[in-house]
Amino acid sequence: MLKYLKKKWNISSNFQLTLIFIVFAITGTTSAKLAVPLLELINIYPSNFDDFKLGNILYTFLRIFIIFPIYQILLIVVAVFFFQFKFFWDFEKKILKRIGLGFLFKKKNSK
Repeated sequence: MLKYLKKKWNISSNFQLTLIFIVFAITGTTSAKLAVPLLELINIYPSNFDDFKLGNILYTFLRIFIIFPIYQILLIVVAVFFFQFKFFWDFEKKILKRIGLGFLFKKKNSK
């Protein structure tokens, strides 16, 4: 499996692969930890959804909605500290293009 990832991501060393895994781990954990305080900052608490039939599911969707942009930003920031900016910048562009935000990275025509 590691050989497959190295080939898919065009990586030659196990050390770089390890750094990439570390960046993913730190970013995922940190973004998940930051989601609740950010929701609380804008006065959104699980108890706000007690009156709704599927309130806990709605709250979970809001957390995921908050986590997504945090994760995207943190991924680049953490990658810089591990000297993996190029890999993760390309990774970000690919992911954002897949979800329909590719227009953010269109090259402008120069005259």
